[in-house]
Amino acid sequence: MYCKRIRISGRVQGVGYRAWTLSQARQYNLTGWVRNRSDGSVEAQLQGDEELVKAMIKDCYDGPLMAHVSNIEINDSGPESLSGFDYRATF
Repeated sequence: MYCKRIRISGRVQGVGYRAWTLSQARQYNLTGWVRNRSDGSVEAQLQGDEELVKAMIKDCYDGPLMAHVSNIEINDSGPESLSGFDYRATF
């Protein structure tokens, strides 16, 4: 399983970015989670087929219509035992 932890910066809170991420990740059949961070960024754990995770990350650079992504930090991550893609509480 291919796993990445990403942190998206820019205008990504208050514009539907988490809901968009949830929807996109489910379309790609990924497991993981998404949450807001107290610094204004959005963080996500993406797990699944390598090509699908990479495609999801590419999509994250655009995000939903009202978002403006200035940077995405991508880090390797170990797999978490998850059965779907969900929201997590703000960190």
